Amino acid sequence: MSTGTTELLGTEGAAEETGLVDGKQVTARSPLQLFWRRFRRDRVALVAAAFVVLAILVAIFAPLIVEVTGAPKPNVQNPNLLDDFGSPTGPSADNFLGVDQRGRDVFSRVIYGARISLLVAFLSTAIIVVIGVVLGLIAGYYRGLTDSLLTRAMDVMLAFPVLLLAIGLGVACADGCLNNTIKPGLTVVVTVIALSLWPYMARIVRGQVLSLREKEFVEAARSLGASHSRIIFREILPNLVAPIIVYGTILIPQVILFEAALSFLGIGIDPGTPSWGSMISDAVGVFDVAWWFMTFPGLALLLTVLAFNLVGDGLQDALNPRTAK
Repeated sequence: MSTGTTELLGTEGAAEETGLVDGKQVTARSPLQLFWRRFRRDRVALVAAAFVVLAILVAIFAPLIVEVTGAPKPNVQNPNLLDDFGSPTGPSADNFLGVDQRGRDVFSRVIYGARISLLVAFLSTAIIVVIGVVLGLIAGYYRGLTDSLLTRAMDVMLAFPVLLLAIGLGVACADGCLNNTIKPGLTVVVTVIALSLWPYMARIVRGQVLSLREKEFVEAARSLGASHSRIIFREILPNLVAPIIVYGTILIPQVILFEAALSFLGIGIDPGTPSWGSMISDAVGVFDVAWWFMTFPGLALLLTVLAFNLVGDGLQDALNPRTAK
């Protein structure tokens, strides 16, 4: 393991070793064990992690959950569930969270909406991490003209208001872009979010690389004749795992909110597909008579984003030995 990784996770021990300290037998812990010991002390982060796992399971087994509970499918419209004035009805024994203005079950739509939000979040975050890490590594390691060009490109992307940029790209690609390679719907949303947010990851990685490239273990590898690719991927990249994990975890709730905002503005997923953002958008006009239509998808969005943020904070504390007790 590289020197930097050992520094990041703590100096209490990087392998299972046994020794005597003041006549007492002491067993050193691996970095993973040190991380878990610190993370499990944070009860709030543990509860948030449990909620994240629950949300993922709900998203995966959404069809089964809807079937077991006997709720209608998310896009099934039933005008008979509306009241005499054609307004949506509230929570009941048959419809746990009420129905919307088209007679669709809010419970099943919230459950299915988790699939879209988490799918977009994980896909977009994975693309952002890959692009940001690669470009950040290149810019920070090679510096010079390469760093200047990539940094200026990041500055240009960061200069645009992110939401306005996403709206513009979403409208431009509404009918497909690049010979229909980027198709309307999920592909457009993921592409728009990735293009808008990758500079943030690249900036963080670049800053870390600028510091790591001057460390002794990199100089030692360079003096031994190691190639640039070996230094980048075998020496520097392993020491970036912790900050990448932390920022990636914090990035996920931002992406979820981003997708919800795009769906709210009508540039997100296909209107027929349940999404928390589109549900909140549809509920704006009837909120005064159907509070449940906005409340439950909004609550699901709030709790999911909060859980991911708390997990990210917990990971940051657990992976930083300076904040560990």
